[in-house]
Amino acid sequence: MATYELIMPKMGESIMEATILNWAKNIGDHIDVDETILEIATDKVDSEIPSPVEGTLSKILFNVNDVVPIGTVIALIETGGQSGESASEDNNIPSAQPEPEVPYIPTPIVNQPSASTSTVKSDRFYSPLVKNIASKEGVTVEELDSIAGSGQDGRVTKNDLLNYLNTRTAKQTSSQPQQASQPVTPTAQTQNIQNQTSKPNAVSLEGDVEIIEMDRMRKLIADHMVMSKHTSPHVTSFVEVDVTNIVKWRDRVKKEFQQKYGQNITFTPIFIEAVVKAIHDYPMINCSVDGSTIIRKKNINIGMATALPSGNLIVPVIKDADNMNLIGLTKSVNDLATRARNNQLKPEDIQGGTFTLTNVGSFGNIMGTPIINQPQVAIMAVGAIKKKPAVLETPDGDVIAIRHMMFLSLSYDHRVVDGSLGGSFLRRTADYLESFDTNQTI
Repeated sequence: MATYELIMPKMGESIMEATILNWAKNIGDHIDVDETILEIATDKVDSEIPSPVEGTLSKILFNVNDVVPIGTVIALIETGGQSGESASEDNNIPSAQPEPEVPYIPTPIVNQPSASTSTVKSDRFYSPLVKNIASKEGVTVEELDSIAGSGQDGRVTKNDLLNYLNTRTAKQTSSQPQQASQPVTPTAQTQNIQNQTSKPNAVSLEGDVEIIEMDRMRKLIADHMVMSKHTSPHVTSFVEVDVTNIVKWRDRVKKEFQQKYGQNITFTPIFIEAVVKAIHDYPMINCSVDGSTIIRKKNINIGMATALPSGNLIVPVIKDADNMNLIGLTKSVNDLATRARNNQLKPEDIQGGTFTLTNVGSFGNIMGTPIINQPQVAIMAVGAIKKKPAVLETPDGDVIAIRHMMFLSLSYDHRVVDGSLGGSFLRRTADYLESFDTNQTI
């Protein structure tokens, strides 16, 4: 018998660790090739990990909820092959190459000597994510060493560190009134006020309240949204669009479309088709920023923000959307939306997006100011379609008619997208929607 070492797979360039959600097999269970052995979660998506070999699970090295660095051996499988095998990039473990969307990019902690910082380098293991959070929050190595860890072998997890930061902030807040009561000079008092206003106010827990702990996905969304606002100066432009022809065309063909293709045609693929055409006209919208470098993407991969039953949000991506017709876009939209709501997306399904579309109209909102999905430079929101009186120009003069109207809004990164580009792209998308060919066949 040979022992096969199953390692935590590399789920993408920017993914440095993953959380074990569930072991699908127990010690002693037989495992077939490609049979799911465990479920893991990254800051991108939850995934099932299949076994690359056939054998018997002989040892589990990490428990549920443990956060494990990629490349770490997590289990041993007894096989009939040669000894010394281990999982690698050549095995049939799902692997993807995501864009750098994580809110924290791992960096080492530099132990700088000070009055409150130990100059002794710690031998304790800390994950890259924990190190980076500590570095950003000014947590010294000495402080890290003092934190009791809840992970494997007492390791400090992300939640341990965040709880420590919350406790530290609360202590600092509670000590401020005592400091303010002491005699201070006018200059010191001014400085004290500045220090207090630069820190977030403590949340009052008085009265009838309910404390709800964020789930893992909500924490990741929160981190990502805050990071995006810190990264990009957001500007939002708006246009109103007459989509009467699109509404009438869809009402006319949706039954036939369902019978012919087995798909329900929604407005989303029509919106995506117009966005793709406008990107071809204004390719600098399809970019990302790396320092002082602009990276223009040749592939047009459209992310579609999808609300989950839990209330959280995920953004599956339609790859190479410019190579699809309306039928192909409809099938992709329906497939991704269904798998997203059933928690069946794969890591590659939510990676590689170059532009994002979000439909705030599905919640009855007429417009919105969406936050950019980093590292992209723009995101478009489509509002609810409403019947409104509108002025139409005719050969016989202007008339007022009831039309189906909708607002489009575009939030863009003002570091690289100026008002001229952002506004022109938005207007061009609206033009494509208003000139929709109602005579096209399906």
